[in-house]
Amino acid sequence: MKKTSISFGLVNIPITMNPIVHDNDITFNQLHKKCLNRIKYVKYCPHCKKEVKQTEIIKGYKISDDNYITLTNEELKNLQIESEGNIEIIGFVSGNEIDPIYYERSYVLQVPNKSKAFSLFRDALIKSKRVAIAKTIIATKFYYVAIRILDDAMIMSTLYFFEEINIPEGITSSTYTKKELDLALTLIDSLKMKFTPEKYVDQYQENIKTAIKAKNKGLKPKKVKVKQNNNIKNLMEALELSLKNV
Repeated sequence: MKKTSISFGLVNIPITMNPIVHDNDITFNQLHKKCLNRIKYVKYCPHCKKEVKQTEIIKGYKISDDNYITLTNEELKNLQIESEGNIEIIGFVSGNEIDPIYYERSYVLQVPNKSKAFSLFRDALIKSKRVAIAKTIIATKFYYVAIRILDDAMIMSTLYFFEEINIPEGITSSTYTKKELDLALTLIDSLKMKFTPEKYVDQYQENIKTAIKAKNKGLKPKKVKVKQNNNIKNLMEALELSLKNV
């Protein structure tokens, strides 16, 4: 939980910020195969031929072989254009203007106690059907963020910068028949469903958990059967078989 505040015109709204997404992957330690002891990572300078402490390490930008421009933490801090902890709103946009590809990491914004300003801001976003665009610093990194309302909760998502998005240009298209398009549309229609994320389980992580439980009981984990892909080169045949298997 991080304490911060939203700057909305002359209004300042103290809030707490909590990450929404939690990494659900199973974590492993690296062990020495021979003795099963944990491997340690040592920061080593090959020039001085010795282990280096964290306090002896500085940041360097490589401009050529063995030539670096160094910057201290103090110098980097002096370059920040925003004070960490403040979320400064710069404007409001329609939600459908932001392509989902720009969303990076999301946080839920809350108030520890009742707040008239927070409630007013939340309800104004709902009624205006707008998304607030703001700028802030998170863990020393500058971000633009989008603040929106989702199921009555206030969500803040960091945004990728435009230059970070790399979509290839000049995607080539191939010709197809009307019958092939109709079959593809029929296949899509037959597979339409509602988006229910609670049903989407990370099966690989579940398989790892099952294997760990089995090995803990002295059993050998079962190999998971992998579905074989049908190598059908004829597009019409593939579409027709797909519809039969729905």
